[in-house]
Amino acid sequence: MSTRPRKPSIPEPPHGYEFFGPPGAFLITFGLPVLVYATAFLCNDVSGCPAPALLHPSTLTWVKLKHQIPWPEEGIRGVHSWEVTAWVSAYYFLSLFLQLLLPGEYVEGLQLSCGGRHTYKFNAFNSAILQLAGLAFGTLIQGSDFVVWTYIWDNFIQILTANMLIASTTAVFVYLRSFSVPRIGQSNPEHRELAKGGHSGNMLYDFFIGRELNPRITFPEGLPFGIGGQVLDIKLFNEMRPGLTGWLILNLTFVAHQYRTHGFISDSIILITAFQGLYVLDALYMESSVTSTIDITNDGFGYMLSFGDLVWVPFIYTIQARYLAVYPHVLGPFGIAVVLGVQALGYWLFRSANNEKNRFRQDPNDPRVSHLKYIETAAGTKLITSGWWGTARHINYLGDWIMAWSYCLPTGVAGYVINRYTNPVTGTVHKEVEQGEARGWGIIFTYFYIVYFGVLLVHREMRDEEKCRRKYGKDWDRYCEKVRWKIWPGVY
Repeated sequence: MSTRPRKPSIPEPPHGYEFFGPPGAFLITFGLPVLVYATAFLCNDVSGCPAPALLHPSTLTWVKLKHQIPWPEEGIRGVHSWEVTAWVSAYYFLSLFLQLLLPGEYVEGLQLSCGGRHTYKFNAFNSAILQLAGLAFGTLIQGSDFVVWTYIWDNFIQILTANMLIASTTAVFVYLRSFSVPRIGQSNPEHRELAKGGHSGNMLYDFFIGRELNPRITFPEGLPFGIGGQVLDIKLFNEMRPGLTGWLILNLTFVAHQYRTHGFISDSIILITAFQGLYVLDALYMESSVTSTIDITNDGFGYMLSFGDLVWVPFIYTIQARYLAVYPHVLGPFGIAVVLGVQALGYWLFRSANNEKNRFRQDPNDPRVSHLKYIETAAGTKLITSGWWGTARHINYLGDWIMAWSYCLPTGVAGYVINRYTNPVTGTVHKEVEQGEARGWGIIFTYFYIVYFGVLLVHREMRDEEKCRRKYGKDWDRYCEKVRWKIWPGVY
């Protein structure tokens, strides 16, 4: 526990609803799962991307569509499998075991409203490398037929369902547990607290947004392998481990499927897998920087983050690689150069800006950032007004969004149809993948990430602005006068 005195702060006004309050929470909680399933069913390896029946809405029927999507033979019951759920759960337990077993870096988080600081153990990068090394060894032995790759591809829908169940169960657990957070004045040695915007009194909204800020579990003393006494931060675990590593594993599954089906690996899927792999591994390597993000410092852990971390990220962010696993679009030298240029620009901006901020927060006298100008607030915080952060108040979001384009551009003018031909002599069924009338319509799926991510970043920027305005008051208005633009200089 830190003994450093707390800096004076400006009292924050009460938090209002976000995401349009209870109606928005209802739509997101029940609507996004449907959307994720829709992407899995409607862009598929059965009939095409999108399913051909969707291109002719006047003749669209459920019976017709059902035969063009990977709808289980058992019907709705086949969407779930207890066997698959058990294997997915084993993956989660492996992630947990590696966090507890492997050595790690211990870092103190920011000052909490209730006093004290949480200590975090970071080893997500080493955990991911160990898992990827195991997958690499299996691939070396069995090639693209490695059982992990084939099992994931063959049970993709059931794996999606398993992750939804785990995300929902986790959200229910932390919601119920949040009611044991000590009240003000009660003994609180674990520094538990409710999120400022997470206890509105509306059950659905609070379940969605998250009541407790940092739900944690302490393992009993005496457990083997040094696990006893360790603390699991549930929010940080979900934020940095199963979903992010799962994102990489799904992409590699799709690379293996493309090779197994077509006999080669396209330049487009190599680029997407490399770019997203770099992004994920970079995030895992820089794991300690997450303690200053709004997810950790401001948001409670509820269904929003649980579903986002465990379902949305691995299954929506991999749509492009899944598309290319079936239709291996080839970019060629010029296309590769364009995509590489977009990725390099976005990553350079994103990483340079974040490094500048993190170095300044850790040591303003660091020679690399000591030249930066800033204003000091009544809360004792320094707000940078030059360098990257003098260009725009959330300039790192622009780099993030530019990188998003490099994830989508390799799919080209997307869309394909799968035609089946039966050899009249042997009776063998052959599949031929071509764009046909679906050309361009697949963009709805493969470029969805750009639109969604742009909306997400603008919404996130608005939440950041609201949080900072509550915290800094007039000092934030003074800062905004000096740094006019929000994300994109000269545009927004």
